Amino acid sequence: MDFQLHLVGFKNYLLLEKQVAANTAAAYLSDVKILSEIATLLELDISKATSEHLHECLYILSKRNINERSQARWISSVKAFYRYLLDENIRADDPTLLLESPKLGLYLPDTLSTEEIDRIVAVSDNTALGKRNQAIIEVLYGCGLRVSELTNLRLSDINFKELFLRIKGKGDKTRLVPLASYTAEILSRYIQGVRNTFALQDGHQDFVFINIRGRKLTRVMVFIIIKKLAAAAGISKTISPHTFRHSYATHLLENGADLRYIQEMLGHSSITTTEIYTHLKTEALHTAILEYHPRNKAKSL
Repeated sequence: MDFQLHLVGFKNYLLLEKQVAANTAAAYLSDVKILSEIATLLELDISKATSEHLHECLYILSKRNINERSQARWISSVKAFYRYLLDENIRADDPTLLLESPKLGLYLPDTLSTEEIDRIVAVSDNTALGKRNQAIIEVLYGCGLRVSELTNLRLSDINFKELFLRIKGKGDKTRLVPLASYTAEILSRYIQGVRNTFALQDGHQDFVFINIRGRKLTRVMVFIIIKKLAAAAGISKTISPHTFRHSYATHLLENGADLRYIQEMLGHSSITTTEIYTHLKTEALHTAILEYHPRNKAKSL
């Protein structure tokens, strides 16, 4: 089998047919390359691998001190690859049917309390960058965005009148996320009073969050900003931009929001399923989310 040829085919299968995000596709391809590497050591043609061969590959992988969560992802990637070979009639059977993921404990992500979030916001100073950083925190927490969704947010995605953000999430799926009045005020003040004073570079004029050189913020820079703010606020938890997304969902659920609405707002989907809540009315989403989010109960500025 021409592995490189089928690797390209698998990539197209993931991106075009399954419509997974580019980062997810890259992870799957990386895992399948590891499979090819192990198969080469075993002098095995992976297009003809049996279930026993794949279990042997998994055993070798486990001896590389790869944790169980990474092993589980590798198995998911390999299953997707053989499903591609099956769909393309390269194989007539699926050798991964008996390949089971290791048992994983329940993963409970760290969350922040509203008091901890307020402490992080409070250490943002009154400088231009401080106001930008405050807006970053408020949008991450107030809207539950992924870091890539934050860095790719454009002015044209914001509807201040109807209080919505238009977000393009994983797999290029678009969703509308309600914007609490408090968050909208912080965001508007940043845009009008800070962002518009930056010397914007060509191609970056429509991005909301900008660095001092007038270019859109990178994911890495957002991670660095949050790490510094958390340290300054005296928070010892290991946090990232995703922590605010977890906190968004947790606080909504704790305050009584319906789990279906939260799933819709987070834009959750998988490689094999489509979104199941598209029938929900945007007006109902808007009312339900804003009724239960702590930031919507905050006092006006």
